[in-house]
Amino acid sequence: MKFLKHIITDEYPFLLACPTFLWEFIFLYLPLFALLFFSFLDYGTTYDSLNFTLVHYTTIFKTIYFRVIIDSFILATATATLCFFIAYPVAYFLAMKVSKRFRTFLLFSLILPSWTSLIIQIYAWFFLLEKNGLLSRTLCQLKLISPTTHLLNNYFSILVGMVSCFLPFMILPIYAVLEKMDKKFLEASADLGAGRFETFKRVVFPISLPGVYTGFLLVFIPAFGEFAIPSMLGGAKNMFWGNAIVDKFLIACDWRSGSALTSIGIFFPVCVLTCIYLIFKIIKAVRQPRYLKSAHAGQPFKDLLM
Repeated sequence: MKFLKHIITDEYPFLLACPTFLWEFIFLYLPLFALLFFSFLDYGTTYDSLNFTLVHYTTIFKTIYFRVIIDSFILATATATLCFFIAYPVAYFLAMKVSKRFRTFLLFSLILPSWTSLIIQIYAWFFLLEKNGLLSRTLCQLKLISPTTHLLNNYFSILVGMVSCFLPFMILPIYAVLEKMDKKFLEASADLGAGRFETFKRVVFPISLPGVYTGFLLVFIPAFGEFAIPSMLGGAKNMFWGNAIVDKFLIACDWRSGSALTSIGIFFPVCVLTCIYLIFKIIKAVRQPRYLKSAHAGQPFKDLLM
């Protein structure tokens, strides 16, 4: 009885989270493991015999599909980077400069486009970027582009659609961190003689890094596997990882090669991001923070901001 009472009282949050873990395991991890297992299978002379093989992976590495994964990684990185440069000033403005009276309305306006269907958002950009669309005609009248310039069915239109759809996923994590930041840090930095740029460089931006990391992952991961935006805004000239998987499963009906392509597309960005994370951790461990060195040497904290 004491053991059960201990579990109910002390492990109550964990018990509440167990259904979520179970749901995620059944509907996320099990299908992924099934795809991974299926990518190593090959039928023998009869459908009753199954053999393990790597032929589906070697086929992918010998063809254009590996290039497709590289292009998808570049597209996802470019999307996340552009979202960061656009989202950080917006998040900073919402957290630092806007009063609470208007902040809720602006946040609601930011989230509102995400309530609509992704297909509707893509079609909106399609009609804006097409040859006789509003944006194309406006830029032509302003003589910013020539009448022969095409804004649709190219890499530019794909980036515009990707950034437009995934931008809120970068703004909200950064805003959440900046909004919770103790404003006394800014007052202390100003009292120590630091200017606005120095305060942002040494106080605000380091504190907001967890939100930046979270936003980068929230944008990078879905952008890497996105297929609707490249298909509708990029035309048939651009092929990315999501489009290749759809073609393998739904058009070619080659489930084993599609499973192999899916597995490679999952593990490739994970491995790259893990390597980048480890490199940054090693650099951070080798380069001891300046404030720790000054603390051991007895240097005043004020000198850190000079």
